[in-house]
Amino acid sequence: MPGSKSVRWLFGLTALILLGVPITSAPQQSKPAAVGPAPSPTELASEQDHQRLMDLLHIKTIRPGADPNHPDAPNAVNYDESKANPFPTLPDPLVMKNGEKVTTAEMWWNKRCPEIVEDFDREVYGRLPTEIPRVHWQVTSQKKDSVGGLSVVTKKLVGHVDNSAFPSVTVDIQATLVTPATAPGSVPVIIELAFDPVLMRKLFERLAARGVKLPPPPPGPSWQQQVLAKDWGYAELLTTSVQADNGDGLTAGIIGLSNHGLPRKLDDWGALKAWAWGASRLLDYFETDKSVNARQVGVMGHSRFGKAALVAMAYDQRFAIGFISSSGMGGANLYRRNFGERLENLAGTGEYHWMAGNYIKYAGPLTPNDLPVDSHELIALCAPRPVFIGSGADKGDAWVDSKGMFMAEAAAGPVYELLGKKGLGTGQMPPVGRALLDGELAFREHSDGHTPAPNWPAFLTFAAQYLHAPSPRK
Repeated sequence: MPGSKSVRWLFGLTALILLGVPITSAPQQSKPAAVGPAPSPTELASEQDHQRLMDLLHIKTIRPGADPNHPDAPNAVNYDESKANPFPTLPDPLVMKNGEKVTTAEMWWNKRCPEIVEDFDREVYGRLPTEIPRVHWQVTSQKKDSVGGLSVVTKKLVGHVDNSAFPSVTVDIQATLVTPATAPGSVPVIIELAFDPVLMRKLFERLAARGVKLPPPPPGPSWQQQVLAKDWGYAELLTTSVQADNGDGLTAGIIGLSNHGLPRKLDDWGALKAWAWGASRLLDYFETDKSVNARQVGVMGHSRFGKAALVAMAYDQRFAIGFISSSGMGGANLYRRNFGERLENLAGTGEYHWMAGNYIKYAGPLTPNDLPVDSHELIALCAPRPVFIGSGADKGDAWVDSKGMFMAEAAAGPVYELLGKKGLGTGQMPPVGRALLDGELAFREHSDGHTPAPNWPAFLTFAAQYLHAPSPRK
């Protein structure tokens, strides 16, 4: 396993990203209407749009998020576990709103599950529009290639979203699919929700211009090489080609296109739900590609994209497995926790676009304890399918709160057990480096900061119980 010095560079490069710096792709180009001038999207800066939502909620102020930079500030980040649970009682995922206990799988699927989905839709991630434009996938290039000495077929994919109803916004979903060239049949595929490589290159250049000396990448095979070594394939979905990672972009992207360029209503979907929707649309394409076993497709994301990967897993039962890395608040971490990032951080102008507008009210006047759901119930929506939750430890990844994510995963266990599967099997958090892999819920905390790299081998060991490459031809 790579040492901490060799992988900690990832934490250094993504620290700004973790603390809420928006990640955006190149501006989307507008298409002229066929007849007459096309209406333009409403233009609002993040601060203006955030204030608009505050006005709709009749809120004048909200509590500030945790401040990681000023230890003497009234809202300084908390890393003291004794102060981390101001609201220790969680909603019971197996108790109906009318107080009735859920005792059968039928009750879960037909009664309780819809209640939980409705609460997440209305209060947390937002609702999908009743009508979303269709996506037409195109293979723009296909070639034989080599990854780590392994022969592969690489396909560049573009999902053209129908914008005939509002031509001023164009959405072309960008993705890459890589499969083993010698596979005798369709293969399992892991989708990574990925950062824009152009922006990451610009970030590296900016750091270099400031005199920041970047250490070399960690030694050993990349996660892509590890996946291919199992005779599986992988895909990378450029999330910001679906929806920009800032509030300025909410009247563009798939959210803006669906709203015909108008600002969101309080329960409209945010970027996390939009990125998850993009992953589902890529899975639609895989159902038409004979090189992919569409019933064995996993979804993976790290940091903010770990949040989106968990949303994708919860809302789309077709995903076979999830690898949720360092997702923190808005992902696997409990909203009722006060350790590292808090609910209030996501409600501020830097991150509110991830969530539904209604979410803001829980940063004032309501509290996290007023939320009708918590993240353990989002994990429960993934049942009975396998989910691996991982993170780093100590100061390198403390912001995402490993303990809070473990607690949430443990609290989802009763739903898995009701459906005939195994949860974590313990309420005691394992020591750093030890993986819990015996049930459909898995967990591992590594010691190398804000990076998924050290957890990939454990995830692939876990996933191999459920995903299987095609047998060689005889």
